[in-house]
Amino acid sequence: MTEQQNIEYKQSWRDEYLKWICGFANAQGGKIFIGVDDSGIITGIDEYKKMMDDIPNKVVNHLGLVVDVNLHRKEEKYYLEIDIPISNVPIAYHGAYHYRSGSTKQELKGIALQHLLLNKIGKKWEDMPVSGASLKDLNKATIEAFIAKAIEKDRIPADTPKIGTELLLKNLGLMTEQGQLTNAAILLFGNNPSKGNVTASFKIGRFGASSHDLLFQDIIETNIFEMPDKVIEILKAKYLVRPISYEGLERMEPLEYPEQALREAVLNAIIHKDYSSTYTFLRVYDSRLHIWNPGGLPEELSIEQLKGDHSSYPRNRNIASVFFKSGYIESWGRGTTRIIDACIESGLPEPLIEEAQGGFSITFFKEFTEEVLRKQDLEERQINALLYIKEHGKINNAQYQELANVSKRTASRDLQELIEKGFIQKLGTKGRGTNYAFQSERALEVKKGQNRRKRAI
Repeated sequence: MTEQQNIEYKQSWRDEYLKWICGFANAQGGKIFIGVDDSGIITGIDEYKKMMDDIPNKVVNHLGLVVDVNLHRKEEKYYLEIDIPISNVPIAYHGAYHYRSGSTKQELKGIALQHLLLNKIGKKWEDMPVSGASLKDLNKATIEAFIAKAIEKDRIPADTPKIGTELLLKNLGLMTEQGQLTNAAILLFGNNPSKGNVTASFKIGRFGASSHDLLFQDIIETNIFEMPDKVIEILKAKYLVRPISYEGLERMEPLEYPEQALREAVLNAIIHKDYSSTYTFLRVYDSRLHIWNPGGLPEELSIEQLKGDHSSYPRNRNIASVFFKSGYIESWGRGTTRIIDACIESGLPEPLIEEAQGGFSITFFKEFTEEVLRKQDLEERQINALLYIKEHGKINNAQYQELANVSKRTASRDLQELIEKGFIQKLGTKGRGTNYAFQSERALEVKKGQNRRKRAI
């Protein structure tokens, strides 16, 4: 067994490993095996009896923790298992707080330490009261807009307008029992949220050939309940192109990226942002659009899990709840899958979703470039076929065979795999009339057929 999130191997004991015990206790708990190398091979230890007495005493004296130290034997070799529970309070080693993340140990400082201390007492940054804030600091029109949307979605009672703002905020978890407004309340409904939190703003920039070539920019400084609509409005007005085409007499002007996917990504960035950190950035380039917000994924989720069915683990639960009640989002963890599906249905590449620079990142691509395709799990011949489709509009089985120098059976299998992965769709009927094109071409063919049927009627 290799090292992982909750397991660490050490060939011998050193007192500095108390830092690792501290890190496990502050995270999800775990086990440290003494007498086992990094590959999981048992090397054994000699002074195991002394260690079984010393280690528990040192852990109690230095960390205030009680751990189980178990002796194991295999093939005449002895090794120890230190079983570390999750601590309900923050644990420090000589004044420093450590945390197990992935397969590494980190010393927490600044914002990361603040999050640990709050989490251990069952609080988050959004729950903290804002000193000196009052109901006068909230935007009445924004609150009324929330109430109207939430009633329309049947997610709050129809008589909510009668209960008063203070009780509404308490019901939403946006006011403490002592009547203090929380950070979340000011962010969601404040007249000027950036006054108390400068980094609550959303920055949009249009770039040229590189990240150093900033052409123009906007900063959205409204409260975050109004922010998604403001961001999309400015994107559509100044940053995104609407390619014009005609279907018969009908003028077609879709955005270069699907609006549903953009809106979902903007909402995710706003709702799941770490508001004790820096700004949210949206960068528009000629060939791509990139959204980044501070704050990585929760430990329960991975990037791959985001692409399938998964549960929702909101960083800011009260903020997420307000957006859910107003109908902006669903609480089923489907945001990322909807983004991916919307792009594929529009004939665009699957967005690149990753954790980067301490935050969460989504990159939308305008077209299937070779660079984009090489980031996918594809064979070289499949990449070449997709580039052929990009140049010629479509490909058939015979052309694939010639291009890749493969048999008809292999060509059929490769093309079917590209269909299943969402890159292409069939055009036409079976046999020689069958061609393959990007999904946007198939959507165009479907629409043409629908219009022909309408005219026939």
